[in-house]
Amino acid sequence: MMHTIDAKGRSIGRVATEAATILMGKNTAQYERNIAPEVEVHVVNASKVRITEKKRAAKTYKSFSGYPGGLKIQSFDHVTGKKGYSEVLKTAIKGMLPKNKLQDRMLKHLVVTE
Repeated sequence: MMHTIDAKGRSIGRVATEAATILMGKNTAQYERNIAPEVEVHVVNASKVRITEKKRAAKTYKSFSGYPGGLKIQSFDHVTGKKGYSEVLKTAIKGMLPKNKLQDRMLKHLVVTE
């Protein structure tokens, strides 16, 4: 089953919540938390998502390599300039999915287009 979400004019969190709910299968009557459903979610118009200037200035993305001094902190503008708005949406959706073995399976069914 395929779902399409239009992100035009909506905030990142609202779009991510809807996509995460569908990827987990919580919108179906056959919801089982130990099984990843066979649904595909397409998020379109990711570059037209609504973001305020205050959030744009304050939002940072962190990644840690595990080595001393391996913490990388990138601003919102740097991430969107280098990888695009699709990376921001994927990160937001990943943060809303359960942290278990099913997370990677659910993320394989996510397609985000600019």
